[in-house]
Amino acid sequence: MLEKLKKCLEAAPIVRINNYDYFVNPITDGVPRMDPIVLAETLDAIKEVGDFHCDVIVAPEAMGIPLVVPLSLELGIPYTVVRKRRYGLPGEVEITQWTGYSHKEMYINDIRSGDRVVLVDDVMSTGGTIKAVIRGLQEIGADIVDVIVVVEKGGEKAKIEKELGIHIKTLVKVKVRDGKLTILS
Repeated sequence: MLEKLKKCLEAAPIVRINNYDYFVNPITDGVPRMDPIVLAETLDAIKEVGDFHCDVIVAPEAMGIPLVVPLSLELGIPYTVVRKRRYGLPGEVEITQWTGYSHKEMYINDIRSGDRVVLVDDVMSTGGTIKAVIRGLQEIGADIVDVIVVVEKGGEKAKIEKELGIHIKTLVKVKVRDGKLTILS
């Protein structure tokens, strides 16, 4: 399963950003260019594992966007993006995202208490983005139906799930060490 995605990940160059090993891949970065066959395989896997009995699909900017747009079109479910820019709209919720290499404010809009949401993201490493978005959705009072992440990097998933009290589904687990990416599952 996901052989094309795994092959694509194995070919990813590793760059160092602030003492953090960062892999560069079309699914997680949009660079190099995305092979539509890899994207289709990934989207099929997301649909297979996901519970899309929801009102809205939520994705953090930026690389969650190319995942939720085709899901929205195919499933007929609206989507919204957690943005890195403040709009000042009524009900906007500000969250702070801490990643392995940066931190910034992000903003959740157009999610209301009681909305059933599915969160989709490209990669989870330290869990900074997932934790911030889930806490923001919980603060709003949204019902988080499912959380799906394409690539799990590192071994923080169980700790993050326990901390948040929520199950996170991942498609591929990888390890990056000494400038090399290894597929674990």
